[in-house]
Amino acid sequence: MNAVLGLRQARVSDHHVIVGCVRQWWSDSRTPDQARALSLLLPRLFLQFFSSTSLVLEDDEGIRAFLIGFYAADNEEEAYIHFVGVDPTLRGQGLARRLYTTFLRRAAESGRRQVRAITSPGNVGSIAFHRAMGFTVEPGDREVDGLPVCIDYDGPGQDRVCFCRDILPENILPEDEVPCAS
Repeated sequence: MNAVLGLRQARVSDHHVIVGCVRQWWSDSRTPDQARALSLLLPRLFLQFFSSTSLVLEDDEGIRAFLIGFYAADNEEEAYIHFVGVDPTLRGQGLARRLYTTFLRRAAESGRRQVRAITSPGNVGSIAFHRAMGFTVEPGDREVDGLPVCIDYDGPGQDRVCFCRDILPENILPEDEVPCAS
């Protein structure tokens, strides 16, 4: 992993850059309109109200990876990872693992006991990554290719795989010991 990447708390001023990253980083697998639609999942409010629980990895070239996450407002037990992005030129180097591990550790230290996340049923890499990070797939409304799926989770036709991981400060591995999906 690139040793010059610094980890910091996200800032509201990062919003424009992060949206640009999403549009650029996903342009290899989506049309420009699809990449733009994906970036709409990150309105400014996430950084206005959850910057203290969101993370950025950056170097001299700028933001290279980010995690947008927050702690539940309705209970003191849960946290949620909303969106994670890694520069395609740096994928496979453990950056997402580093962001997740930091978020899990901080959430546990803040008294949170569960972290949740979702992904699309077709996102095989994300599903494998979450499983490797110790998340379990939650029951769904039906199975698709043997995988529990929550139908219309994000609206009509927007099915999702839902994940949950129990956390305690003492059961979060140091960054270099967390398994990584291949």
